Amino acid sequence: MTRLFHDPGAFRPDFDDLPRVVPIFPLPGVLLLPGGRLPLNIFEPRYLAMVRDALSGERTIGMIQPCAEAPDVGAARVYETGCAGRVTAFSETGDGRYLITLTGVIRFDVARELPPIEGYRRVVADYGRFRGDLEEEASEIDRERFLETLGCYFEANGIEGDWTAIEEAGDAALVTSLAMICPFAAPEKQALLEAMSLPERARTMTAIMEMAVHEPGGATH
Repeated sequence: MTRLFHDPGAFRPDFDDLPRVVPIFPLPGVLLLPGGRLPLNIFEPRYLAMVRDALSGERTIGMIQPCAEAPDVGAARVYETGCAGRVTAFSETGDGRYLITLTGVIRFDVARELPPIEGYRRVVADYGRFRGDLEEEASEIDRERFLETLGCYFEANGIEGDWTAIEEAGDAALVTSLAMICPFAAPEKQALLEAMSLPERARTMTAIMEMAVHEPGGATH
């Protein structure tokens, strides 16, 4: 199982210093949450240009999901809410790809979309609803129910979990990491992204896993 990516010491800028214009990377089924770390393999020319521009500027890229499958997901209509991440690791391969890590900073609503640059898309980001993402959240979750449901979900989907790491992780690390790496459907990932608090996200994820366990085959669709 993928290791826990949550970083409680993640970069936290002042709210007023957040970039107003954010390049977006539309990927179905890919979730970035504040404090989470997302490794990405960049190879398309438009996204290579996006990363180059991000590295020379605010180092910020917005992860956002397309609303539906399309021949070109990069041009598809996207959900209205995404998560801005900071490029915290970067390397270049011999064949011209970029390997980067995005660390989630704050969620945003799309105020409007701007004309693309070198093929990649940009939006005006409205962070107003998510100011709390820049603050530490100490809310508790129903951990016993969450872990019990998680065990059933892993068993139903043939997932091997590192239970030592899971049991040692704090609530925020646990929920953030598992929400990002579990194979949930895109609408379910979006629901987890838009949950306004850690307890709400944990309850939503618990409900998703409980429904998946009771579906034929045990997988989400």
